[in-house]
Amino acid sequence: MKLASLKHGRDGSLIVVSRDLSKATNAADIAPTMQAALDEWDVVAPQLAARYELLNAGKVDSFTFDQAACESPLPRAYQWLDGSAYLNHVELVRKARGATVPESFYEDPLMYQGGSDTFIGPRDAIIAADEAYGIDMEAEITVITDDVPMGVSANDAMEHIKLIMLVNDVSLRGLIPGELAKGFGFVQSKASCAFSPVAVTPDEISEWNDGTIDLPLLVDYNGKPFGKANVKTDMTFNMAELVAHAAKTRHLCAGSIIGSGTVSNKFEGGEGKKIEDGGVGYSCIAEIRMIEKIQTGEFITPFMRFGDTVGIEMNDAKGDSIFGRIENVVEKYEGPDSV
Repeated sequence: MKLASLKHGRDGSLIVVSRDLSKATNAADIAPTMQAALDEWDVVAPQLAARYELLNAGKVDSFTFDQAACESPLPRAYQWLDGSAYLNHVELVRKARGATVPESFYEDPLMYQGGSDTFIGPRDAIIAADEAYGIDMEAEITVITDDVPMGVSANDAMEHIKLIMLVNDVSLRGLIPGELAKGFGFVQSKASCAFSPVAVTPDEISEWNDGTIDLPLLVDYNGKPFGKANVKTDMTFNMAELVAHAAKTRHLCAGSIIGSGTVSNKFEGGEGKKIEDGGVGYSCIAEIRMIEKIQTGEFITPFMRFGDTVGIEMNDAKGDSIFGRIENVVEKYEGPDSV
């Protein structure tokens, strides 16, 4: 089934969305919010699934689904943990500065805990105070879990993945080096993320298999194709492995969001290539800049500027959107008095 949250209060109002994303119906009588549904998933999910079938059959009151009226499916979450499942991305970053990837990275996933209290909607603006921050998109897939026990195996973690989404994990690249130099992780360099309008149960995606999706993640930048990297290709850790990693030393509560990290493919065994040059492009600007640095010694492509727009989407084999479209424009933040 497909679920979304209309803009309403802090946590949105839960709705069920049709398979083709054309219509929706209210679900507040079953669960008022997405988090409420996840808290009682075993009880609530069958009721939501039944309404989903009625909606697709045209047997329940419905309204036109407006993606722009949506919050991220979880407007705020108890937990947002982002991994780095694509070691090609890490390899490029390291290679650009003359470093190598430690062997342990291929067995033990990278992961950080991001801010989860102020996600933005899929069609909301990315606000930043200064272009010098190095504003960048990062296109990824994410999963939402139910309650996950500490020490869960990757095999058993698969059963705890209840919903799948896309995300634009907004990064401020100019602030990252200074924060990492402190040895204490990201805070200021990670802006609020935007998730896809719709969260989808794994059974809805025929290309979902072994904790990944065998489909390209489509990214456009200022109206032009920028990336179409395949999610399954070159994925070092699947999503269940990332969930198990996150739960190694603690329980995860229902509504935990786990991210894949920037989707990244090699090109003919080497560095990536732009779409116009026959490659699959990129899921973030940082990656093309790393390749430029490796090949020319200079960074050429600038990071995002005020007015720039990024779109992120995934289509099924028939070309139909699965999760709806993330579309964010970058706007200048004028300060607290402007809010």
